[in-house]
Amino acid sequence: MGSEQIIHYIQQYSYFIIFLFLFFGIIGIPSPEESLLFLIGVLAAHGQLSMPLVVLFSFLGTYSGMIGGYYAGKLVGFPLINKYGKWIGMSEDKIVKFEGQFKKNSSKTLIMGFFMPGLRQVAPYLSGIFSINLAKYLVITSAGSLLWAITYILLGWGLGSSFPINPNYVPYLGVGLLVIFILTTLVRYLRKRRKVRGKI
Repeated sequence: MGSEQIIHYIQQYSYFIIFLFLFFGIIGIPSPEESLLFLIGVLAAHGQLSMPLVVLFSFLGTYSGMIGGYYAGKLVGFPLINKYGKWIGMSEDKIVKFEGQFKKNSSKTLIMGFFMPGLRQVAPYLSGIFSINLAKYLVITSAGSLLWAITYILLGWGLGSSFPINPNYVPYLGVGLLVIFILTTLVRYLRKRRKVRGKI
């Protein structure tokens, strides 16, 4: 979906379309989340959107998607895995082992997952399937939702304020920034592993 279409939808449906795009993106329906956040940051910098409302609706859409994914995993995902997991190689022992690993790293996984497409969509379902403490989940995902949304919005706002960015090129900028973030995170992870191995 191009920027022109997104801008058209925003003009037609106002801030509610931001909520919908992010909600559906989180629960797993393909949606240009990073590009959307970056684009609305650019539009806010140009005075076409209100920054407080952009942040509010972005947060609400993301957070609602995370809550929806959690309950979908809890109510539907767990019974399915429990019943049919063996058919995809997920024995009871493997499920228990994976559950332990996920719960141990759940906070880090949920926060970092926002910045990693795929994991961002899977993490809420796994949290529900493995019954992560709801209060803990709500606190972590509220902070993660806000952090993720503000990061990309501010990137768009900052660059949009400093450079004459054509909105039609925003999807490419959003993808580029995402790739840079992932590569930077991967490099840091690999360096950390090397240091750990060096101490052993």
